[in-house]
Amino acid sequence: MPKSKRQKIVHTSVVQKKASKEKSASLFAAIQAAIDSYQHVFVFSVENMRNTYLKDVRQQFAEDGRLFYGKTKVMAKALGTCAEDEYAAGLGRLSRYLKGNVGLLLTNREPEAVLEFFGGYVELDFARAGTKATRTFTVPAGVVYQRAGELAVEDDAPLPHPMEVTVRKWGMPTRLDKGKVMLDQEYTIVEEGREMNSSQTSLLKVFGVAMAEFKVQIVAYWSAAGQEVTEVAVEGGAETMEEG
Repeated sequence: MPKSKRQKIVHTSVVQKKASKEKSASLFAAIQAAIDSYQHVFVFSVENMRNTYLKDVRQQFAEDGRLFYGKTKVMAKALGTCAEDEYAAGLGRLSRYLKGNVGLLLTNREPEAVLEFFGGYVELDFARAGTKATRTFTVPAGVVYQRAGELAVEDDAPLPHPMEVTVRKWGMPTRLDKGKVMLDQEYTIVEEGREMNSSQTSLLKVFGVAMAEFKVQIVAYWSAAGQEVTEVAVEGGAETMEEG
């Protein structure tokens, strides 16, 4: 009998695995190509990751660098993990820093300029559940305003009455009185240093309170000229460099 010409069933897990391998291979090749084009390779860590802000950082280095943010094992393999398989002399010593929420920045910009740029780069954003509050935030008793006491009453506006059901659902003991959202006593949404849940972070967003800081910190870098890895330590809020 002739073979059936019906298409074979290919499971999505097989397709996804193939796509993942192709993506890893592409990342590996792109990193090694970039090493040939740039003088410095930096490992950076990210605090309060936000794709929007990382995209902005990528734009800042678009003319003189490449930024990679992917699987740490793939990035480490591209650099090399020891003297025997490192892509360039001394580069293998940088791989040990590729742990956690980190990425690679390859650029011709001098290390001092890169450190200065990231030292002043901070973006505020709304916190997500699981993060710790950076300060205590309390909504005063009485009429609930849109900025909840952050602004003078004359510069603020009452919270729209349709929001009363929503904020009450998230734990605020509010009530409606003649179309105004009211609190019979002050209500503390979060306390400094304590982990926040999704209801608390949602309430903070309603009142426009940002408690997350997107920061990028340089951990270490390699320079082609000296073929050395320099570790960057943070002491008292200032970055210092230690050659290794």
